[in-house]
Amino acid sequence: MISDFLNPSYLAGFLTLVLIYGVFAIGLNVHWGYTGIFNFGVAGFFAVGAYTSAIITKQPASGGYITYIGGLHLPYVFGLLGAGLACAVLAFIIGIPTLRLREDYLAIASIGVAETLRRVFINEMWLVNGTRGMIGIPQPLHGLVDTADYKYVYLAIAAVILLVVYVAVERGIRSPWGRVLRAIREDEITAAASGKNIFAFKMQAFVLGAFIMGIGGAMYASYVRAITPDTFVPMFGTFLIWVMLIVGGSGNNKGAILGALAVWLIWDRTGALVSNAQDVRIFYVRNLLIGVLVVAVLLLRPKGIWGEEKRVSVYAGKEPERGKRKEAEEADEPLATAVPTADEAGESGGAT
Repeated sequence: MISDFLNPSYLAGFLTLVLIYGVFAIGLNVHWGYTGIFNFGVAGFFAVGAYTSAIITKQPASGGYITYIGGLHLPYVFGLLGAGLACAVLAFIIGIPTLRLREDYLAIASIGVAETLRRVFINEMWLVNGTRGMIGIPQPLHGLVDTADYKYVYLAIAAVILLVVYVAVERGIRSPWGRVLRAIREDEITAAASGKNIFAFKMQAFVLGAFIMGIGGAMYASYVRAITPDTFVPMFGTFLIWVMLIVGGSGNNKGAILGALAVWLIWDRTGALVSNAQDVRIFYVRNLLIGVLVVAVLLLRPKGIWGEEKRVSVYAGKEPERGKRKEAEEADEPLATAVPTADEAGESGGAT
């Protein structure tokens, strides 16, 4: 098991999927970790992002047993942006009737939307080839190196995309906009009393997180090169990403990435713990180990392995110090001596 990590080829594939799921975890962190939006329909954005990217980057369908809309055959960057925009538009449409719901009702609604989308992809054969799925999804820069070495190229591409997403979200969260999101997460009533439009800020966070999830879906589709509706079942497309965020630590993007690494390590390496005679039980063993991990983290570190870091303004506590310093400076100044004018001196002398 440990020897596999000494194999560069295996390690590149493992880390690539960790980076892809790190993007999903950051997107969910924008929803739940920073804003408190209980989105339990991640699989829906996952599917829309993956299928949109495939439609944009693949060639037109050949007919017969291969039917799907689009087939624009555009470069990979258009697939990424198109997937993100499609998920952002979907989030805006979904958010209008659902973001005013209470947390539990929002979770139920988001699950329903995700499963509805999956059933549409299954039943509408003309849309994305139904249960046959889409295969042969193009990969970026594939012709630059040999096929055997391409995994390292895609690992670099995934790392760059994750870095860009991480930096962009960090800058946004550390801005006044991000502080409003955290205020809404902590107490909506207080944030509303401060004059903030709660619905508008929730919508912005919901759209941004969905955009990031769409990018993650596009990355996954181009990496595995074949997707079917079975890929986006709640266990793999929603629950696994939620576990990554819970284990790593919500409200912290570094924790979200760490959670992706920890959970995917269990998911990927479970097969090495199960003998060939017991392969049918691999899914049960995975679920058991991941469940044990979640319970252990919640008991030992309720905020996650790398929980949210307290951020204090650099000016906090400095106002009293500056006030005391100013008072001290004023006390040390020499008193102004009144110098009488000639007239005042004369009047004084006359009075004497």
